[in-house]
Amino acid sequence: VQLLESGGGLVQPGGSLNLSCATTGFDFNNYDMTWVRQAPGKGLEWVAAIRSDYLAYPEYYPEFTKRRFTISRDNTKATLFLQMRSLKADDTAVYYCAAGLPPDCINDVCKTTKSHHKYWGQGTQVTVSS
Repeated sequence: VQLLESGGGLVQPGGSLNLSCATTGFDFNNYDMTWVRQAPGKGLEWVAAIRSDYLAYPEYYPEFTKRRFTISRDNTKATLFLQMRSLKADDTAVYYCAAGLPPDCINDVCKTTKSHHKYWGQGTQVTVSS
């Protein structure tokens, strides 16, 4: 099983980045998927999620990424995407793709854990700084 994130980098506040997660070794088409991030010194926080049957269900976003981030998937290429715009310094983190839906947010706190998701990528660094 391999999940390989790409597309991270340094971007100025207000800028945009597009992340990709290419997967192999498991049945991507039948897995719900999540983008998770970890900022320096902080825990794992999910930022977007999408069902395997994405045509029948809406995507899921916490309030702090809604209208700024867009998750999508290409099941023909077993690849997950995250479009990020209007980036802020607080978005600086390592971004991971992970298999499975995340827990519900509680009071806009959207934590998850390593054990909650079956498969994880190695992450890609996103730095938002002027």
